[in-house]
Amino acid sequence: MKNKRHHPQKQSIEERIKNFDEVSHGLTQQDAIEEAKRCLGCKKPLCVAGCPVGIDIPAFIKKIAEKDYQAAIKIIKEKNVLPGICGRVCPQETQCEGVCVLARKSEPVAIGLLERFAADMEKEKEVPVISEKKNTPVAVIGSGPAGLTCASELAKNGYPVTIFESLHLPGGVLTYGIPEFRLPKKIVREEIEFVKKLGVEILTDVVVGKTLTIDDLRKMGYKAIFIGVGAGLPSFMGIPGENLLGVYSANEFLTRVNLMKAYKFPESPTPVFVGKNVAVIGGGNVALDAARCALRLGGKISVLYRRTEKEMPARREEYENAKEEGIQFYFLTLPVRFIGDENGYLKGIEVIRMELGEPDESGRRRPVPIKGSETIMDFETAIVAIGQKPNPLLTSTMPELKLEKSGTIVVDPETCQTNIEDIFAGGDITTGAATVISAMGAGKKAAHSIMRYLERKSGILSSETSHFDTIKEKS
Repeated sequence: MKNKRHHPQKQSIEERIKNFDEVSHGLTQQDAIEEAKRCLGCKKPLCVAGCPVGIDIPAFIKKIAEKDYQAAIKIIKEKNVLPGICGRVCPQETQCEGVCVLARKSEPVAIGLLERFAADMEKEKEVPVISEKKNTPVAVIGSGPAGLTCASELAKNGYPVTIFESLHLPGGVLTYGIPEFRLPKKIVREEIEFVKKLGVEILTDVVVGKTLTIDDLRKMGYKAIFIGVGAGLPSFMGIPGENLLGVYSANEFLTRVNLMKAYKFPESPTPVFVGKNVAVIGGGNVALDAARCALRLGGKISVLYRRTEKEMPARREEYENAKEEGIQFYFLTLPVRFIGDENGYLKGIEVIRMELGEPDESGRRRPVPIKGSETIMDFETAIVAIGQKPNPLLTSTMPELKLEKSGTIVVDPETCQTNIEDIFAGGDITTGAATVISAMGAGKKAAHSIMRYLERKSGILSSETSHFDTIKEKS
């Protein structure tokens, strides 16, 4: 209890704001061993219950303390095939670490850092032997966290799986959304390669809903389909001037920078314009990712957020990193108008000051404008990062599919099954924008539901009432 939590070494602030290399260097071997020894090895580990994919956390930490790193990663991969990714970007502070017993009187065990350490120490990526091969193929639409997890879980159980990805590279938000300095794409590529070694086939440049339809997939022989396409359609503010040159959605900006490597222009053929003064609108992880990218591209960055620091949904670690790097935060500030010059380029933003009123449906106090507090701030670039919603490209081709008003797919929360018997869905397409690990948890749950569904269809299980029947009745 007296030993304090170990923290990773980082790039110096002066250096990291000039490059896109990973900021955190992770724990040293000695620090990882000492941190692992802080774990109490609880008989009823709350941390496991706090993990959406159910990793045996005390067991893998114990192996790190014993310096048996290969055993540690093997334990992790029984539940999670993307440990290097999760160790870097999952919000452990609100999940496994948030319920760590040590947190009651001290700091929680650094579970995320230890997961990353085990993944980075892995020398040989041991692929499990799949004893029984099935002959019932499954299609997975989308290669983000939900799709990769669903596919790998099915493959580990012998099912032939094909992932259909609309972009030219797999990974979804892991590839196009999260910056290199938070999640190196080398890690993403390596962990996707592991998924492929399990037997998963990944086809890129296939837009299901355009290139292929759901009926096409059925005709190709797929007996079940998982939809994990995320929520990639940007939300806008609906204020004057949003069509001005220099105003980006965070989706476009981050896709240009991360997927298309605009920060390497002209080595990369994709440019991105960043003016001297940049406004990023929003307070989540996406907003901070956009702000920190723009900073590295030479801008002076201001984050405009309509609530206070306390209500920011972004991870505390990333917020602290952003402040260290010199990003300015303007809280209780809401843009009401983008102002352009005679050539149609952004030159300023009219903002209004806010104050907090009564809590809204999210539980946070609602921001209320203060009359007469309008002012104009000078900006040449604005990045709107106020959330994402589902892209209707696929769902609009499925009129029988039950959707929420927001465009998310309705599923049974216990099985991830939709109102169409052979179609399952999970991740942001069912919840709206959320976390990587919650999407992975949904992908895993869906995989096991798909297996039960296929076994029942083949007569292996008794034909008890399915959750599909329940959803159909509710519909």
